[in-house]
Amino acid sequence: MQPQDEPDLLRDQFRQLLRYRGMIVLGVVLGLLGGGWIALASGDEYIASSEVTLRQVSLDPFSSGSDATAIKENIGTERQTAASNAVARIVADEVDHPEDGEKLQHGLQVTNPPNTLVLRFDYSADDPETAAERSNAFAAAYLAYREDKSKRTIDNMVEAYDDQVKPLIAERDALDSEIESLGEGRALESALSARSSLSQSIGQITADRAKLQALDTTPGHVVRDATPPAEPAGPGIFMLLGLGAAFGVGLGLLVAWVRLVFDPTARSESDVVRALHAPVLGTLPRTRRPGGLLATGRVAEEYRSMAFRLAYDQRFADRRRLLVVAPRGSIDIPAAVSVNLAASFVEMGHEVLLVEADLRTPSLSARLSAADGVRPGWARTPARGDGGWPTGLQIPIDAGESGAFDLIPGTRVRNAARALTSAPATQLISEADAPGSVVVVLAPAVLSYADALALADRVDGVLVVCDPRQVHREDLARIRELISGAGGTVLGAVLHSHGSGEPDAGGRGRSGRGAVRGGARGDGRGGEAGAGAGVPAPPAEATGADYPADSRAVRSSRR
Repeated sequence: MQPQDEPDLLRDQFRQLLRYRGMIVLGVVLGLLGGGWIALASGDEYIASSEVTLRQVSLDPFSSGSDATAIKENIGTERQTAASNAVARIVADEVDHPEDGEKLQHGLQVTNPPNTLVLRFDYSADDPETAAERSNAFAAAYLAYREDKSKRTIDNMVEAYDDQVKPLIAERDALDSEIESLGEGRALESALSARSSLSQSIGQITADRAKLQALDTTPGHVVRDATPPAEPAGPGIFMLLGLGAAFGVGLGLLVAWVRLVFDPTARSESDVVRALHAPVLGTLPRTRRPGGLLATGRVAEEYRSMAFRLAYDQRFADRRRLLVVAPRGSIDIPAAVSVNLAASFVEMGHEVLLVEADLRTPSLSARLSAADGVRPGWARTPARGDGGWPTGLQIPIDAGESGAFDLIPGTRVRNAARALTSAPATQLISEADAPGSVVVVLAPAVLSYADALALADRVDGVLVVCDPRQVHREDLARIRELISGAGGTVLGAVLHSHGSGEPDAGGRGRSGRGAVRGGARGDGRGGEAGAGAGVPAPPAEATGADYPADSRAVRSSRR
C-alpha cells in the first residue's frame, strides 16, 4: 500500500464501521443508561472548602526563611497529619459523634496548592450545611492538634530542664554554706570557682528553659472559612448523560471495530478489489420489484457502463470473450448480468452470442423472449456435441430497443465437464474471433462446480458477480487463484445486494430491451426450467434451414 492510499483506506474502514449502526446505537443507549444511573444513584453532593496557612514554632512570630523551608520540606507529613485518625477523633468529639471518627474521614480530602504553605480542607456531604461545618471543624481540629502537640513537647523539655537544674541548685547551696565556714586561702578560692561554674550552668539551663516557655506555639491560621455551597459539586445529570453518550459512542465503535476485524465477509469494494486483484466494474442498485432478466432505467445504465469499461479493457478487447460466474449458490444474478451485458454489447454494435454453460439447471431459454425473424448475421448453427451439448439449437433473443443476440441454451447432460471441453463447445467460444463479435458465457458457481474452470483457459476473461455482504474474502482469493491456475484472468467484479439470488431489476417490456417469456419463466434452479423443460424442442426455423450460414439480417431498426 502506498502512503497516499492511507487516507482512502481509513475512510473506507470508517464507512465499514458505520455499517454496524446497531452496535453503535446500542453503545450510545448503554452509555446514556449508565450516565443516568450514576446521576440518580449518587445523588447531590456538596463540597465545602476551608484553608489553613502553616507556620513553624519559633521565638519570633514574624520570622521567615529557614522556618518556611522546613515546613515546605515536611508539607507531605502535614497533609497526612491533617487527615489522620487523631484529628478525626477531635472532630468527632466536637460534633458529638465520638464513635464515628473513621466515618468522618471518608468525606475529607486534604490538598496543598503548589508552591504554597496552605492546606485546603475539602469536605463532601449530602447537606451543604454539614459539609461547611465539618470542613471548618477539621481545620480547627488540625490547628488544635498541632498546637497541643507543640505545647506538650515544650512542657516535656521544661520538665527535663528542671530536673537538670535542681541538683545544680542544691550543689550550689551546699557550696554557699561551705564558703561561709572557710577562711582565707586556697580552699576558699576553689570553692568560689566551683560555685561560679555551677552558677553559670544554672544560668544557661534557666535561659534555655525561658526560651522554650517563650516559644509561639501557634501552628497556623485559618485564612478561609468554609461556607455552605449553593450548588452541588461534580457533573450534573446532563453532563453525565453527555459523558455517557460519548463513552457509548466509543464503546460502540470499539465493538463494531472488533466485529469488523473478525468478519470474514468482503464488506466493501476495497475488500473485493484486494481479494481479486481486479477492479469493481459496477454495483447494481437494489430495486424493490424483482422481475425478469433484462433491466431498465438506472440498472440498465449501470450495465451499459460496465460494458463500456470492458470494451476499453485491452485484456477483454483482444479476444472479446467473457465468462460470468458467481462464487457460490444461485446464479440468478450472474444470469441477469450476462444477459444485460450481452444486450449492452449489442447496443455498441457487436454481434453477441450468449452461451449458457450451466448444464445442470439451465433456464435462460424459458426466461427470455425469442425474436421474430431476427438473427445475427454472423452466427452459424452450432454443431451438436457428442455429450448432448451443444444441442444444435441457437435461439435469437429479443433485447428490445437494444436489438437482438443469439442464445445457445444449456441442457442437462450426464457429464458436464466432458460436454464443456468438447470440440463443438470450443468452436462456439471461438466465434468471438470473428471481427466485431463478442461471446458471453454463463457458468455455474465456480466454488460449487468445476465447470467454470473447464472454460477459463478458452474464455480467458472472467467476471465475478457477488454480494460483498455474503461472500468471504478467502473465497474471492481462492477464486482468483483457481482462475489464474486454469489459465484465465479475472477482469473485474460486479457487486449486488441480492443475497438470495433474485433478479435485481423489473422486467423489460417491448419498449425497453426485452420482456420475460409469458408463462414460461423459470425459478432459476427448479420448476420447468430446472428440469430441462425450459429448453424447447428445436423449431424448424432454428435448425438452419431458413437461416443459412452466410445469411445477414439487418438489426439497425431494433437498435
